[in-house]
Amino acid sequence: MKPSEDRGHLSTEQSNPRSTEMDVLCTADLVQLFIDEDCKALSAVEGASGALTAAVEAVALRLKRGGRLFYIGAGTSGRLGVLDAAECPPTFCSPPELVQGVLAGGAPALLRSSEGLEDLESAGVDDLKARQFAEDDCLVGIAAGGTTPYVRGALQYALDMNALAIAMACVPTEQAPMPCQIDIRLVTGPELLTGSTRLKAGTATKMALNIISTGVMVRLGKVYGNRMVDVAASNSKLVDRSLRILRDLVGLSREEGLPLLIEAKGSVKRALLMAAGSMNLQEADTLLTKHDGNLRLALQSLGLKLESAHR
Repeated sequence: MKPSEDRGHLSTEQSNPRSTEMDVLCTADLVQLFIDEDCKALSAVEGASGALTAAVEAVALRLKRGGRLFYIGAGTSGRLGVLDAAECPPTFCSPPELVQGVLAGGAPALLRSSEGLEDLESAGVDDLKARQFAEDDCLVGIAAGGTTPYVRGALQYALDMNALAIAMACVPTEQAPMPCQIDIRLVTGPELLTGSTRLKAGTATKMALNIISTGVMVRLGKVYGNRMVDVAASNSKLVDRSLRILRDLVGLSREEGLPLLIEAKGSVKRALLMAAGSMNLQEADTLLTKHDGNLRLALQSLGLKLESAHR
């Protein structure tokens, strides 16, 4: 164990006056206290709307040029990044390498705490190098208190190579400046359990990551209206969802939709274009390729627009 700088000035490390007698509250009051305090997570995300907008637009632009999105962090922050990255392939049919979560300590740290690994700036750089992080890529460095050396080193490495460096922290910038081009500050204040940033800081971080990944995928054309049309029907739940999308957007019954979905090799986007444009799989693929996989643009080229039956 080595001594470290005093982080008591960070708002995430300070004592919350609302919870000074938390251990003597009745359970109902304890639960209500958490509910009331967690509302601040939403306000914190709202306060970062401008930076989140900039992040979505900048990441989408780089991904369109062939770049990738990386989240990096230690402890809870890193685990949240890994979770968001892992949910992109089943939701948006994106290749696993497109959005990646990098956690200090690797896969074992998902299940067992290894927060000691966050103290090395070089470790974050090494983990990015192992993944061939490059100039066209994007990095979101997540650190609730903004001081994690593992994250700060990775962000500086991204900056130095002219990659996109985005910082995400839950303290004001003046308390912990971070090397970045876009600075997302989710200022959630002191935790009810002093210093436990897995609470409302973690909640705000998860909300912000949801916005970034979903917003980027919308900009990449993986959503039509509010439907995840790039989903691949790979299990019974997703087959059911796919059939409902076909029903709602092109009026196919389940009996009509299933063989079309099979013909489209499980791709809802292909099936929608085949049904709406009266075309075969090869024709649909050719048209989608011409429009970079964007279903709306492909339909517009045919003078078509899908209308949801549930508007």
